Amino acid sequence: MTYILGISALYHDSAAALLRDGKIVAAAQEERFTRRKHDPGFPEEAIAYVLAESGISLSDVDNVVFYDKPFLKFERLIETYIAVAPRGFNSFRMAMPVWLREKLFLKDLLNKQLRKIDPEFTVDKILFSEHHVSHAASAFYPSPFEEAIVLTVDGVGEWATTTVGIGRGNDLTIVKELHFPHSLGLLYSAFTYYTGFKVNSGEYKVMGLAPYGVSQYKDLILEHLVDLKEDGSFRLNQKYFNYTAGLTMTNKALEDLFGHPVRKPETDQLTQFHMDIAASVQAVTEEIMLRITRDLAREHGIRNLCMAGGVALNCVANGKILRDGAFDNLWVQPAAGDAGGALGAAYAAWHQEMKQPREVPSGDQMQGSYLGPHFEDDEIARELSEVGAKFTTYENGEMVDQTAQALADGKAVGWFQGRMEFGPRALGARSILGDPRSESMQKTLNLKVKYRESFRPFAPSVLREDVSEWFELDGDSPYMLIVADVQDRIRRQMTDDENALFGIEKLNVKRSDIPAVTHVDYSARIQTVHEETNPAYHALISKFKELTGCSLVVNTSFNVRGEPIVCTPTDAFRCFMGTDIEVLSIGNCLLRKDDQDPALRENYETKYELD
Repeated sequence: MTYILGISALYHDSAAALLRDGKIVAAAQEERFTRRKHDPGFPEEAIAYVLAESGISLSDVDNVVFYDKPFLKFERLIETYIAVAPRGFNSFRMAMPVWLREKLFLKDLLNKQLRKIDPEFTVDKILFSEHHVSHAASAFYPSPFEEAIVLTVDGVGEWATTTVGIGRGNDLTIVKELHFPHSLGLLYSAFTYYTGFKVNSGEYKVMGLAPYGVSQYKDLILEHLVDLKEDGSFRLNQKYFNYTAGLTMTNKALEDLFGHPVRKPETDQLTQFHMDIAASVQAVTEEIMLRITRDLAREHGIRNLCMAGGVALNCVANGKILRDGAFDNLWVQPAAGDAGGALGAAYAAWHQEMKQPREVPSGDQMQGSYLGPHFEDDEIARELSEVGAKFTTYENGEMVDQTAQALADGKAVGWFQGRMEFGPRALGARSILGDPRSESMQKTLNLKVKYRESFRPFAPSVLREDVSEWFELDGDSPYMLIVADVQDRIRRQMTDDENALFGIEKLNVKRSDIPAVTHVDYSARIQTVHEETNPAYHALISKFKELTGCSLVVNTSFNVRGEPIVCTPTDAFRCFMGTDIEVLSIGNCLLRKDDQDPALRENYETKYELD
């Protein structure tokens, strides 16, 4: 057997992934083990997990592949600093020590870290893949297509910010590139910064905020900031940005253009202006993506599209690409960001470096993205007992019945079953669930469970066989990466007064028969649940349907703001006790909040406040 270990690290969202004879064995982000959100460090614990999952040691691994090429990235940094000098000295002064101490000699660093795991590890096993090749490989090779156009869009890799590849069989060739500093990912991140959210983690907040606004600044952005061509290629006017030379994303010129300063999240409230700005940059992003995909379909005549890179997580744009019809089929890598680069790097080595053939599956090869750790019932019971939990054990069928009844009773439920998800989305393995028919569920989950902004929408997990009954979608969306509208028949008309409240006040307005998962524009970020990949979750929703007539549930990630998704039973219990989650279903153990020691709950609540 041939084992290939892929690694992404040292920027954000470090991860490890393992292939055995070209098949995925396991993949996980380092943050899930260290509990440090977006952990950029060497993924020591993720590597230990994927090796253990396969029952091998590092000595059994044939190659370790890093997801980008540091020398090319260093070349880009140096050329950029020279081009903007003398501006950018502070950024240069901060970046160079790290590069000269670590990143420039990454092969030695990787070898040193890997030798800590296996003292006999040899440096000749280390390979490097280009950043966007890793993204493209992660999108194409696990996809269900023999042939596809592969589009990757993110902030920046080495030089590339957008690439187009053609995948056929085991061959993947990059045919077009757009280079730094012209980047759709960095444009979106610039507006993430401008609206007061954190770059590289707050972009999805901008996407969620956009439906509350009107895209009245779209033309201003296209007139002054983005020179957009018919084929979707573009150039960014660097007069308004600071990311090439400074320590911020935008500058005074952009503030003057829009007439508002950068929002300070600790003191400045979100206003209608920020909602309109979010709507405008979202509209520009969709326009660029649609122009690119339409042109690619015309030029190549291939009807399948694969996508990866951070911008591929913009599920609103993905939904519009799918509905646009330029392509018959769209497949997006569920770990589309840098974490997925670890998987892509391993795939690139297997198919491109080693020239191994590719078997095209009837579905994709991601196994529902359930590629992380799992825990046996006895392990779960032991961990729960050690932390003082009180629980009842049930057989599988009865566990589903008990959990479905709790959902039907309007309770917030923690659901911890099977292997943990790989990627940023909870897909019914490490999820917090609720009743989508509840008008108060969205607000309750945001404010009392997730401890986050009240405008944030939640996603529905719906039985695949019933998706078209509820949403304007009749296809697969297993990874929660497609947005579609709710069906007209379940919408509810708002009054004129309600329509005038185009802000956060609209949160408690009933927008459909499933208000907890219906955004203010009647859209929803959909996960279709398939019995083949997650039978326990499918059984739960089926039982909820039997009880209520509703074949979907609210699904949000099992964590609170600022923390990674839970990984272990202990993580789950801590989150359960520190929030208003009322029931926890974990393996064959069911926990009810009322049964727990009140003093223990107080301790966990205090810890969350300190965090």
